[in-house]
Amino acid sequence: MTIWIPVLPGQGPRYRELADAIATATASGELTAGAKLPPQRRLADALGVTVGTVTRAYALAEQRGVVTARVGSGTYVRDTGAPHPAFDHVRRAAPDSGIVDLSLSLPPPHPRREASLANAMRSIQHDPALLRAAIDYQPEAGQEWQREVISGWLATLGRAVPADELLINQGGMHGIFLSLSALLSPGERLAAERLTYPGLISGLQQLSLKSVAIAHDQEGIDIDALARAFEQQPFRALYLMPDCHNPTTARLSETRRHALVALARERQFWLIEDDIHPQLDDEPVTPLYRLAPECTVTLFSVAKLLGGGLRVGAMRAPPALQGRLTAALRAQSWMPPPLMASLVCRWIESGDADALLQWQREELEWRFDRAMERLGEFSPRGHRGGFYLWLPLPGELRTSHVVSQLQAQGVNVSTAESFCLGSVSAPQAIRVCISAAESREALEHALRIIATTLGDPDPMLWQTV
Repeated sequence: MTIWIPVLPGQGPRYRELADAIATATASGELTAGAKLPPQRRLADALGVTVGTVTRAYALAEQRGVVTARVGSGTYVRDTGAPHPAFDHVRRAAPDSGIVDLSLSLPPPHPRREASLANAMRSIQHDPALLRAAIDYQPEAGQEWQREVISGWLATLGRAVPADELLINQGGMHGIFLSLSALLSPGERLAAERLTYPGLISGLQQLSLKSVAIAHDQEGIDIDALARAFEQQPFRALYLMPDCHNPTTARLSETRRHALVALARERQFWLIEDDIHPQLDDEPVTPLYRLAPECTVTLFSVAKLLGGGLRVGAMRAPPALQGRLTAALRAQSWMPPPLMASLVCRWIESGDADALLQWQREELEWRFDRAMERLGEFSPRGHRGGFYLWLPLPGELRTSHVVSQLQAQGVNVSTAESFCLGSVSAPQAIRVCISAAESREALEHALRIIATTLGDPDPMLWQTV
C-alpha cells in the first residue's frame, strides 16, 4: 500500500519541516479532508528520521488545527468545511447512560424548572386573550407588553434597557445571525477573539463573511492588537463576550472597555456585545451598550437562566439600527413566536423565574467552590457562579489524549479546537462545564476522574520529544 511521503528541504528542524509539509499538502488538496496520515513508524522509516520527530510534527500540525488525533485510531486531516465540532450535539447525555457530560454550557437541572414551566402554561391556558394572540401575527419586535416585562426583568439583573430599544428574537444564536445579517454584507469582515463562540463561527460560514482573529488574555481582548488588525484588514463589526468570555471565562477590564469604545468610535465599527451571563455580579463592570449606545448591539437570552429549549431572547439596538434588524427578522422568520415569548413573560411575572435564579446562583457557587477545591492545583480559571472553568493543561499534556482518556472513563469535556476562529491554533486546554452535571454527586464523580487523569496521567498522554 502506497503511503504519503513528502519531500523535506532540509533547511530547518525536521519536525517543523514535516508539519509545514502536512499543512501545504492539505491546502493544495494532495491530502484531502478525512485522510489518515501514515503511521508514525512507517513514515519515520520512509523519511529516515526518528519516530519522535514524526510525533512532534503531528503534534504541531494538530496545534495548528490542520489535523486531529484519535487515540487508538490515528491522525486525520481535519475537514474545515464540516459542521463545527461544538455543534455535534446540544443535549445532555441521558441520566442512565453512565456518562457525565461536562461539555455543554447548560443550566443545572432541577425539578423547579419543569414545575415553573407548567405553572406558566396553565396561566396562559386560562387567559383567552393570550391564547388568541398566540395564534395570530404580531409586530416583528414582539408585543409591547412582552418587551416591557423583559425590560423590567433585565433591570433586576443589572441590565436596565428601555423597552422600546428591545427586539424579541429566538435566542442568542438567532440574535447573532440577525446582527450579522443587518450589519455586514457577504465578503465583509467581522473581528472576534481568537477563541470565540462556535455559533458565531457557524454564522460567519453560513453568511459568507470573513473573519479577523484578535489576540486576547485574562483581561479580555487586546485593544492594541485590535487597532493594528483594523489597519491591516478593516472590519465592519467586532463580536465579543465581555463579561464572561467563552471558553476562557476572561472578563474585559473596565480600562479596556473604555479604550475599546474610543477605538470603535474613532474607526467607526459596530460592537456586538454577547451578554450571556447577566447574573454574574461578583465584579461589577459597565456594559458596553451604556458606554457606546449608538454603536452597540447587545444580545440577551433566557437559555442560561430558564432553559435553552424555550428559544426566547432579546437584543438591544440603537434606534438607527432597529429598522435593519426588524427587516432581517421579518425575512428569516417573520416574527418571534408569540406563544413562547408570552410563556417566558408569564414565568417572570409569577416570580418563579427569580426564585429559580436564586437557587441557580447558590447551586453554581457550590459547584464552583467544589471544583476549585478538586482542581485547584491545576490553576483553572472561572467565576464563582459561572457555568464553566477554563483549564490550561499542565506540562506537555495533549488535549486529544486527555479528552480520550476522560471519555473512556465516562466524562465528556470540550476542547479548545471547537472555539478556534479561522486558522487559529488550538491551545492545549479544556473547558469543564460544571453546570451541566445532573447532580452534585455526578459532578463530584467527574471532578475526581479529571483530577486523577491530570495528576497521574497515563504515559500515552505525554508528547514524545
